[in-house]
Amino acid sequence: TTLYILRLCPAVNKSSVLGQCTPGNNLSSAPQMGWGDLGVFGHPAKETPNLDAMAAQGMLLTNFYTANPLCSPSRAALLTGRLPVRNGFYTTNGHARNAYTPQEIVGGISKDEILLPAMLKKNGYVSKIVGKWHLGHRPAYLPLENGFDEWFGAPNCHFGPYNSSITPNIPVYNNSEMLGRYYEEFPINVKTGESNLTQIFLKEGLEFIHRQTKAQQPFFLYWAPDATHTPLYASRSFLGKSQRGRYGDAVMELDYSVGQILSSLQSLGIEKNTFVFFTSDNGAALTSRTNGGSNGPFLCGKETTFEGGMREPAIAWWPGNIKEGTVSQQLANVMDLFSTCLSLAGISAPDDRVLDGLDLTPVLLNLSHSLENRPIFYYRGNEMMAVRVGQFKAHYWTWTNSMEEFKQGVNFCAGQDVPGVTTHNQTEYTLQPIIFHLGRDPGEKFPLSVLTKEYLDALRSVSAVVEYHEKTLVPGVPQLNMCDQAVMNWAPAGCEKLGKCLDAPKSKPWKCSWPH
Repeated sequence: TTLYILRLCPAVNKSSVLGQCTPGNNLSSAPQMGWGDLGVFGHPAKETPNLDAMAAQGMLLTNFYTANPLCSPSRAALLTGRLPVRNGFYTTNGHARNAYTPQEIVGGISKDEILLPAMLKKNGYVSKIVGKWHLGHRPAYLPLENGFDEWFGAPNCHFGPYNSSITPNIPVYNNSEMLGRYYEEFPINVKTGESNLTQIFLKEGLEFIHRQTKAQQPFFLYWAPDATHTPLYASRSFLGKSQRGRYGDAVMELDYSVGQILSSLQSLGIEKNTFVFFTSDNGAALTSRTNGGSNGPFLCGKETTFEGGMREPAIAWWPGNIKEGTVSQQLANVMDLFSTCLSLAGISAPDDRVLDGLDLTPVLLNLSHSLENRPIFYYRGNEMMAVRVGQFKAHYWTWTNSMEEFKQGVNFCAGQDVPGVTTHNQTEYTLQPIIFHLGRDPGEKFPLSVLTKEYLDALRSVSAVVEYHEKTLVPGVPQLNMCDQAVMNWAPAGCEKLGKCLDAPKSKPWKCSWPH
């Protein structure tokens, strides 16, 4: 889950619509929460009253996408406003392979990229990230080296527990120094699922909001808890509460936390100059089967470029500015948040690079019902797998995961099979793409007949977009190619004070293997 909170500068009045400097901006992103996990999107459990209320008080975006079906690249895209293939968060070690930032990754976010908090500094914003970073764990890649002023959280996902002689447990940082490690000073009981981490993250976020408000300081809070990512966890007061099992417990606690944050903004009287956005980093993981999230009517899930892997729940909230109870069909994605936040803060976007995000302000403030007919690109690693233009989605490549993995019980489309579409080998359709009309067929089950005029018209429209994109694309240097056990979190800054430093093995770099 991601909650984006941007508090605008008090000096800017409401009439300056596109130049507003939000005293507060809050962005929240939840890991692998699916489009169908919220009550407002139709989940029958109806266990997300706060997020549902947030939607009722703001805007629901039903066609909102991530930039990649996996955590790290989508977060890199969110903070840079650029596709992972441009910002370097991809691999060339294999064709169309998903890559991320495990402990052994050598790379991280490129020094050539400009992140949103670095841009917001130009207008005096103080920025904090709470929760999962996931853009590289080596010192040069950490948040405070990339524009953030404060950080409480971890550089990697909370996998573990590990044997510290082979693999170290993930450190938890307060700003530039570690406070401890997951499963040690910050316990997660894998058996029971109990952990207070979400409550700790909530407290950190609320304290930051109160402190910046008291100082009359414009701020940006990127609140990124990870309880909905395996291994799932929730605090004791939420465990066992959901009819959906442990995943539902985690969702309920995140929903409660979002409610607490919004209530705090209102009690402080800053809600009318604070823009808040809620979304997720990728679709629900269907490999978890009944122990994970729901992607609603959409095909497949995390790791795939079908709708279930990349269409996300999205809610924009800004009382007095965003009309209550509105629903937008605008095609949008996480990269738009970069451009939108800069616009609201009255900051010009960098003009020395290609940005893939658009400014959504006209849609959010009801100045325009829709922006240009912008495309959505579905990338998996270094390959553009599909493109959406309007209601039409064209697949140029299809792949779920390998037959070898499938035979071992790993299935990214568990319970779903569309012959010729959910393929277990990389299947190319560039000469005659598979095209779906997502308005009539959101589940991508019934391809248009290639013999119809509708298919030919759609192909003509999509082909023009693809041709221009490929002609003008300049890929960034891939950052996720090399691995080395020596770069793991053996001795993070601050470990000496805690007696938590571990001995690293000798450096033996290798090309990372990305199986899917």
